[in-house]
Amino acid sequence: MHKGKDQVVSTFRKTASEPLLEICVDDIDGLNAAIAGGADRIELCSALGSGGLTPSCGFMAIAAKAPIPIHALIRPRAGGFTYSEAEIAVMEADIIAARDAGLAGVVIGATTADATLDVAVIRRLISAAKGLDLTLHRAFDVVSDMDAALEIAVALGFSRILTSGGQRHAAEGIETLGRLAAIGAERISIMPGAGVRPENAREFLAIPGVMELHASCSEAVRGDGRLVELGFEADANRRTDAETVRQLKASISRTQS
Repeated sequence: MHKGKDQVVSTFRKTASEPLLEICVDDIDGLNAAIAGGADRIELCSALGSGGLTPSCGFMAIAAKAPIPIHALIRPRAGGFTYSEAEIAVMEADIIAARDAGLAGVVIGATTADATLDVAVIRRLISAAKGLDLTLHRAFDVVSDMDAALEIAVALGFSRILTSGGQRHAAEGIETLGRLAAIGAERISIMPGAGVRPENAREFLAIPGVMELHASCSEAVRGDGRLVELGFEADANRRTDAETVRQLKASISRTQS
């Protein structure tokens, strides 16, 4: 049964009344931790250490059973966002898989070699995503003219833009985030992401119009010695922490009191 449409409707209603927390996760334990901590929506991916890549079909199928909306990140490889024809075909197939799994939305984006949004490629991805909610991912952060890119995103029908304001951490891009939120007011949601934590959530929610936050709520975990030695695991990993999700949700709630 396809439940994406119902999930999208519920997401919009919640966003209209109170700030929404999206948590990005790259494994089943992370998904369960995010839900237990009170996440409102999930960005599903793999390889968070590389900025997030497309999740497996199996992960999408299992996540679709979750009680909150699930959006799949569609990014076929690490690195930049200018894609070959073969990579575009992979993304189209992955979007179809997300829709067939019953997910609520997809997180997509592409750029040209001259640092603008690749409208032709994005239109193809949107066509494959028919009926799904659309988030423009942080490819937006590498464009040379963010204001122009925002107008393109509005015209293409995106619900939101995930952005750090063009900086490594969103706190460093706070002025840009404020400008973008003002430009996009009542037309598109600006969702700060990258370094959003319980201690700085109020700073982002103080920006007029910002009603969605994106975070990993992850904590460092040392890798298993033998697995690290054999190359199966990194020296240090990050894992979604349910308590950090709860703390971030509590911080968001306090901004409304």
